[in-house]
Amino acid sequence: MAGNSQRKGAVRKTAKKGPQVGSGGQRRRGLDGKGPTPKAVERTGHPAARRSNRAPTGSSGRPQRGGSQRGGPKASTEMVAGRNSVLEALRTYVPANTLFVASRIDSDDRVREAIKLATEQEVAILEAPRTELDRLTDGSVHQGLALQVPPYDYAHPDDLLSVELPGTPLIVALDGITDPRNLGAIIRSVGAFGGHGVVVPARRSAGVTAAAWKTSAGAASRVRVAQATNLTRALEAYRKAGFFVIGLDSDGDVELPGLELADQPLVIVVGSEGKGLSRLVRETCDQIVSIPMAGITESLNAGIATAVTLYEIARQRSR
Repeated sequence: MAGNSQRKGAVRKTAKKGPQVGSGGQRRRGLDGKGPTPKAVERTGHPAARRSNRAPTGSSGRPQRGGSQRGGPKASTEMVAGRNSVLEALRTYVPANTLFVASRIDSDDRVREAIKLATEQEVAILEAPRTELDRLTDGSVHQGLALQVPPYDYAHPDDLLSVELPGTPLIVALDGITDPRNLGAIIRSVGAFGGHGVVVPARRSAGVTAAAWKTSAGAASRVRVAQATNLTRALEAYRKAGFFVIGLDSDGDVELPGLELADQPLVIVVGSEGKGLSRLVRETCDQIVSIPMAGITESLNAGIATAVTLYEIARQRSR
């Protein structure tokens, strides 16, 4: 009934006069600072803490030596997209984790051969919707095929000092080489002429991608590639270990046929075709060597220059 004060909730409550019950200071304490935010590796459940707990440690309690444990950028997986690219990668035995095949794909000879090669190489084959392939390949033209390539496991520059290969140590270091195909060609030449490994900077340099794997024609599985956080410091460490560091440049003090250090432990530093050697790297070299050329050609591709130099050193050592 309207106006019935006995109904629950029908009585208007009036505020009481005098002191009332407060929060007991809880609101004030809630405004107090809680101290600095703990580091990510110290927070339980944080991905960085889980990675830290999974990292292998040596007897000293520190992470074991490896390319990804020395402060360099974290490598990530690579997706090779397109029927021709995927098939070529499988033909050249580029290491892969998974072959993604679009649902209801229009099969042709390339698709059938890619699935056959993936099966023979024990690569997992997964069927995925085209929308998922679009996401995985970041919108690239995949034609219903995509191949996931795992990150390359880089060595540390010091690891190349203990490589058990016959002959006098020979290492190639790259300064500003950004084309992965050049890197692949250099890896192939190092393997062909008895080199012990390749060193690349962690930043502003080409890495061992699927393109480098394909250009190396399989040599990337036999030649170790190390990643240096600081190339200049790595070269200085090689010098302290007894290596001579020679840089390739068109205005070198010594021409390649007259190189008298060929029979010594060597680190050959190759700069980019456009900028050449950087200033600090050039100052670290014991000698600057040039390749004599006739005609109108002013410079050689970095991969070709490295191959010519490695061949000449191998020729002199064989004598």
